[in-house]
Amino acid sequence: MNPFPWQSNELNDLFDKVEGGRRLNEDEALRLLESRDLNTVGLMADRARERKVGPYASYIVNRYLNYSNYCILSCQFCAFARKKRDADGFQLTLEEMQRKAREALALGITELHIVGGLHPSLPFSYYLDMLRGLRAVDARLQLKCFTAIEILHLAWLAKQSVPRVLAQLKEAGLDSLTGGGAEIFAPEVRAHIARGKESANEYLEVHRQWHRLGGRSTCTMLYGHVESLADRVDHLRQLRALQDETGGFTGFIALPYQPGNNRIPVSTAPTGYDSLRTLAVSRLYLDNVVHITAYWVGLGMNLAQVALSYGADDLHGTILEEHIFHMAGAISPQAQTEAALVKSIRQTGRIPVQRDTFYKQIKVWDQNPAQADDAPARNPRLLKDNLATA
Repeated sequence: MNPFPWQSNELNDLFDKVEGGRRLNEDEALRLLESRDLNTVGLMADRARERKVGPYASYIVNRYLNYSNYCILSCQFCAFARKKRDADGFQLTLEEMQRKAREALALGITELHIVGGLHPSLPFSYYLDMLRGLRAVDARLQLKCFTAIEILHLAWLAKQSVPRVLAQLKEAGLDSLTGGGAEIFAPEVRAHIARGKESANEYLEVHRQWHRLGGRSTCTMLYGHVESLADRVDHLRQLRALQDETGGFTGFIALPYQPGNNRIPVSTAPTGYDSLRTLAVSRLYLDNVVHITAYWVGLGMNLAQVALSYGADDLHGTILEEHIFHMAGAISPQAQTEAALVKSIRQTGRIPVQRDTFYKQIKVWDQNPAQADDAPARNPRLLKDNLATA
């Protein structure tokens, strides 16, 4: 029974269902998204988060690397992709990528997050050499690389099956697939915002094959453009079904649409209200995914902090040199320091945790150190290292 009588009664049955550990169906998830009682939805999600991960909120010290923005596709929502004729296109050499990796390692990163466009001429060997070269820089560096559509592109380049390509990438050093490219699975919406991109089934099949190889990945949803609330629920349904099957998703990231510099007729980004309800319902419906990320790049840090009370338990990372969201108009900083992430988490009353690519804990910081604003490097107050993930 709802122990908070000051809340409205319209969601009491769902409150009781969630508290009892019973799974929500699609109609119930849609009902939560449509509810105007954001406080109760958020409370339900916060209690579900507490049961999953306790008082902790995590971040990762990572760097983004985009090897190229040349792409053979022309997705309507994308402000990142360029053609070879465009003056602001770029392509990194393998040596440049290794130099950027060494520079970031000096700042303490544990992960490189690498994606790019579907390059029209780079051979499959470039990608294998990329992984091998970065692995040689430091074998401890975790390489989280490539979206599902990139994997399909590489399979086409190599003229090999997706499982065979994934196996070669794993052997060369790939640790995790990224979750990017999911967008919205509904075919009519997908055709409107990303015509020519992989289908929902193809996206899910790439991740299924990677999970069968023992790999892990994250999953995403791009929301706040031309999709309906029912489309969001359908998207979450398909992710939850694959997670039931493989258990290979480590976390879920809801990505707020950025309206700048693209061809989608939407003029504003999702509101804070919309972002909070989307994160909260994602926590409640994706009951088999442990970690929910509030992506500060798209939300802004202030709203990401609030999201830690609406089901999220992760702020993503330091990131360094993010291009895709900023080229679409995001006004958040290009990077966050580790100190800033730790401080932001402490301000919400949570215990900050540095995690790795797989959400395993590397460091757990004191929640209330004597000098809470000190940089972690100066005042670590470590409690424990190398803990298993919640």
